[in-house]
Amino acid sequence: MPLLDTLKDYSQFTDLRRDIHAHPELGFEEHRTSSIVAEKLRSWGIEVHTGVAGTGVVGVLKSGKGSRSLGLRADLDALPLQEENHFPHRSTHDGRMHACGHDGHTTMLLAAAWHLSQHCDFDGTVNFIFQPAEEMGKAGAKKMIEDGLFERFPCDAVFALHNFSIGEVGHFALNHGALMASSNTWRVVMKGRGTHASMPHTGIDPVAAVINLGQQLQTLVPKVVDSVERALLAVTQIQGSGAPNVIPDEAWVGGTVRTFSESALDAIEAGLRQLAQGTAQAHGCTVVVEFRRASPPVVNHAQEARFAAEVMREVVGADAVNEHFPAVLSAEDFAHMLKAKPGCYAFIGNGFGDHRMPDHGPGPCIIHNTSFDFNDAIIPIGASYFVRLTQRWLANS
Repeated sequence: MPLLDTLKDYSQFTDLRRDIHAHPELGFEEHRTSSIVAEKLRSWGIEVHTGVAGTGVVGVLKSGKGSRSLGLRADLDALPLQEENHFPHRSTHDGRMHACGHDGHTTMLLAAAWHLSQHCDFDGTVNFIFQPAEEMGKAGAKKMIEDGLFERFPCDAVFALHNFSIGEVGHFALNHGALMASSNTWRVVMKGRGTHASMPHTGIDPVAAVINLGQQLQTLVPKVVDSVERALLAVTQIQGSGAPNVIPDEAWVGGTVRTFSESALDAIEAGLRQLAQGTAQAHGCTVVVEFRRASPPVVNHAQEARFAAEVMREVVGADAVNEHFPAVLSAEDFAHMLKAKPGCYAFIGNGFGDHRMPDHGPGPCIIHNTSFDFNDAIIPIGASYFVRLTQRWLANS
């Protein structure tokens, strides 16, 4: 692979990645991680801005006289999971772990920032965006934008990478449109009248109503979404009484909705509300419907996606780049940045798990698994992509 010479020895970044992995922090609590990022950027002579959306950090690096500007984004936060690995850099905090590889994403972008700061072999401005709170629907990207991200740090385009189970180490995958789905949660609360379970005729049973609604929702998507689109509504939660002999005053059912278009999402939400109202009326209940749109679909811009794929092929070769990867139903709040600016989101292969040290957990090495660990071998590959992308993009200033 034609990696940058400066990144062929990446041991300093391996150590950094493992240190971040050992000290995971949840969304908007990434104080230690943000401090490390800011300290590294400052030590390399990069202009640093902290406190963006709370714990976000932006590094600004300028070179030459070019007028164009570019945004490169990495995420900082960990997940509320108990790590099952037992190697030396396992999480030092019970109930928290870097199970999605954000420790690696942060390190890849820092490695790129280090190279670019040492060589300044580009013409324009690059903004290194370290975003808090990507996980758990906390919408850190949206909050950075609301905090003036693109007014304070103008970007003509934005790019990001995420490790993913796409095969060989360092392979890339992307497409020219929707790559990931919107993420949305819903809950329907049926309100009846509680009574003893042995005397159902004296009350109004909300549990029966939520069971009925849950069954009807299984067929909602094909009724309201065009068959050429992919969409999903999952019923994942149901709650009634806390005792076996009590019909409660209220019960609820909830879950998630994933779509690749906002029109499909609108149709599903409208259909859910209509079914909930009708079911409540049929059971003599009243109803409250909660529908939360956490993030829109991740939709790449075609021109930027083609450009990114060209750069990837320069770094890893044409055979290691899938430019027409099918969209996945998982979600990412980088979608908010792609709604605000043109750009491209892509996957980088984390391998098959054989990089993990002895004493790892029993599960597969896939994201959001308690046995996951980021593959350090892709640090120089992702960093080389970011560097070459910066050089090529800003060469058009």
